[in-house]
Amino acid sequence: MVILGAGESGTGSAILALQKGYDVFVSDLSPIAEKYRIQLEAEGIAYEQGQHTESLILNADEIIKSPGIPEKAPLIKKLRAQKTPIVSEIEFAGRYTQAKTICITGSNGKTTTTMLTYHILKKAGYNVGLGGNVGKSFALQVARDNYDYYVLELSSFQLDDMHAFKADVAVLLNITPDHLDRYEYKFEKYIASKFRIVQNQTAEQYFIYNADDTVMADYMTNHHVNATCVPFSIKSPLTTGAWLNENQITLSDSYRNNKPNQQPLTMTIEQLALQGKHNVYNSMAASLAARIVDVRKEIIRESLQDFQNIEHRLEFVASVNGIEFINDSKATNVNSTWYALESMEKPVIWICGGQDKGNNYEELLDLVKGRVRAIVCLGKDNSKIIEAFKDVVDTIVETDTAADAVAASYRIGKKGDAVLLSPACASFDLFKNYEDRGMQFKAAVRAL
Repeated sequence: MVILGAGESGTGSAILALQKGYDVFVSDLSPIAEKYRIQLEAEGIAYEQGQHTESLILNADEIIKSPGIPEKAPLIKKLRAQKTPIVSEIEFAGRYTQAKTICITGSNGKTTTTMLTYHILKKAGYNVGLGGNVGKSFALQVARDNYDYYVLELSSFQLDDMHAFKADVAVLLNITPDHLDRYEYKFEKYIASKFRIVQNQTAEQYFIYNADDTVMADYMTNHHVNATCVPFSIKSPLTTGAWLNENQITLSDSYRNNKPNQQPLTMTIEQLALQGKHNVYNSMAASLAARIVDVRKEIIRESLQDFQNIEHRLEFVASVNGIEFINDSKATNVNSTWYALESMEKPVIWICGGQDKGNNYEELLDLVKGRVRAIVCLGKDNSKIIEAFKDVVDTIVETDTAADAVAASYRIGKKGDAVLLSPACASFDLFKNYEDRGMQFKAAVRAL
């Protein structure tokens, strides 16, 4: 068994594979972080860093691949050509647990929804683990813990290498163009990847989906979903699932054929801890997932009211001389930024830019025209952003550090403005990751 990539996912997979009796070798083209090296050495697992020894890797019976490694990598092409099985950590770990899985994906909102679902189950006293794109490695938890439930955030990259895995509860929040560079710039391939969340499901499993998402509706018209389908909507009343009517959310259990139909849960959107239209969707999806695994409605209601949002997602940082600073560094695509701008009620100084992933900024034009006073670019190449918005925003400045971006925003800002870091781009041109970008932004704000 060869594991490619020695981050959280790869190291956890290696430890589980060793426990299950595999002969394990870990290979990472980059330097391995110290905390993962320590874990591998403590287990006596052979590894290499800064190189891939192809003779050894190409001889493997099976490969567990880090989700960050693209299909176009030469080594992956060679492995595919010789038909070596390649699986994700989720696929591998799923073989060794009988726990119920709630699997959450979508282009936007999946981390918030995953954390909220986990919060509800924890509050209900469930023996539950958190994994996938957030929390600890799923494989490591399967090796070392004995959870009855897992709430897993799954990216399209993780879904791509899942084959036999089956989610007990699958959640698909939305589909908008993202990561198209990994899908030959073909949106239909990305859509198909997201719908792998329902693979292998039968009528005994559940699929929670956004009934307002036209991309999903079109796909489901032409592709049958075997699971029991549970919709949610903020646009029109439904007869089952969750829906918004004026300012009231209703959660109905009528999709549960094997359980008595109880009184619906109702609450107003003003009671939600997470505000903004996108968070109504997230709250509905998490609530439905919790009801499917029999969490009591009162626990769901309390959890929706006391949940604290994740770092780097519309996170209030500080107010300096009447200018509010908000860290939304996790917004790495246009659609995430659309949600952020849509939730703003003050004039916005928008910090954006970074590594473009094939972005179409036209989707933001109306919001930018109506809400953005100035744009502060934070990236190596800002030409696409400047070209997109030069006719609708008078002030556009370029910066290449978080400190300069904050300083420029503060100079431009007036009392009553909001400075919003919501990049719409990946961070890798100037930062290690979106967390690093968010932390540098927060440090710069606090230094004002």
